[in-house]
Amino acid sequence: MSETYDRLVDLLVDRFEVDRGEIGPDTRFEDLDMDSLFLVELLLVIQSEFKVDVGEDAATPGDTVTAVAELIDGRRVLAARSAPAASSTGERA
Repeated sequence: MSETYDRLVDLLVDRFEVDRGEIGPDTRFEDLDMDSLFLVELLLVIQSEFKVDVGEDAATPGDTVTAVAELIDGRRVLAARSAPAASSTGERA
């Protein structure tokens, strides 16, 4: 699995007290008895821990742990692509 996946699993275990043995790549959040309110909290923690911008509705209880890890990676790529453009426009001013 990816580094992001591993970090997400660690986050679920350490911050949200999920049993590591219950988490696998295809595990859905609903399989862990996590509802949409839990996901809002998780997404806020993800924003802080991974330094990515994700909306409160970026994941659903039916999403897998792998899908959310891929979401994080995708947001990191977007952020990396837009960062140089933002700094170069700032240099022209």
